[in-house]
Amino acid sequence: MGAGHSSLKGTLMQLPTVQPGGPTELLSLEDIPALQREVRELAQARNAIILAHNYELPEIQQVADYVGDSLGLSRQAAAAGAEVIAFCGVHFMAETASILSPDKTVLLPDLGAGCSLADSITAEQLRAWKAEHPDAVVVMYVNTTAEVKAETDYCCTSSNAVQVVEHIRREHGDDVEILFGPDMFLGAYVEKVTGKRMSVWMGECHVHAGIRPSDIAQVREANPGAEFLIHPECGCSTSVMEYVASGDVDPDHTHMLSTGGMLDFARYSDADTFIVATETGMLHPLEQENPGKTFVPANRAAVCQFMKMITLPKLRDALRDGGEAYTVKVDPELAERARLPIERMVAISGA
Repeated sequence: MGAGHSSLKGTLMQLPTVQPGGPTELLSLEDIPALQREVRELAQARNAIILAHNYELPEIQQVADYVGDSLGLSRQAAAAGAEVIAFCGVHFMAETASILSPDKTVLLPDLGAGCSLADSITAEQLRAWKAEHPDAVVVMYVNTTAEVKAETDYCCTSSNAVQVVEHIRREHGDDVEILFGPDMFLGAYVEKVTGKRMSVWMGECHVHAGIRPSDIAQVREANPGAEFLIHPECGCSTSVMEYVASGDVDPDHTHMLSTGGMLDFARYSDADTFIVATETGMLHPLEQENPGKTFVPANRAAVCQFMKMITLPKLRDALRDGGEAYTVKVDPELAERARLPIERMVAISGA
């Protein structure tokens, strides 16, 4: 991985599971517009802003005030002027909103919407790792719990991980030891771009890890000449970087991008066909912004069931009923410690 050999740290993880019977309610096409109108009316009545991740269901994205990637959502949460933030994403995202907006009510329509990547490292594990490397700077993906963020020096997202690591080396010197986690594929990507090794935690997003090199080979063969947009969390990302280096994959048509970066690239590209290697929810905003272009999923099974746990009826109920069943609130002392690495991330990206 990267330049030299990465020091991988981690353990086999127990993935969270979705409740039997599936995470979503079946809605008829007639139900959706009525529920969307009700959701918007409730949001206005409660002075609420609705934030949605790019991987959410299309009907959720359509009612949101803002749809974006982790970095964009963090910025919106910090700047939100509303009294209530209705967060359509997974639990760590709602925690981040609570950390950045402690005086606001943060609602998550299903408190069970977890994240396999966030669950791949605990605060106790991170403290033990830090104890083995007392002089290291810790960089954790924003896809982590508040407890992990509180043990972290800098947060990052897929869109600014390289920028954050380069900033740390400018501040602390090229030889600074960096503990990077929890996504091992993103860590390998950062090492490849910067040319320097880090100690990388052996965690992964089970959805992105499931997009394998064989998927890429098949879909590229079926779509010759297509632009290839790949999220650096994907299980195929390390192999793709090696293919590019060896000349087996055309580097001019292969782009490692965050979900926000994918939107920017597709918006300004003259190409008409794009292979998209990330969670399939990303196809909706890409198609909405680019009606004349074709977007092909690298793996149609790359669906995050936790993101899909957020449905219109649940969002409606959260806005209508509120209360502990939907509220995410981070302990003030913990939030204060976790806020610093997030604010450093946002400041670096805004510089």
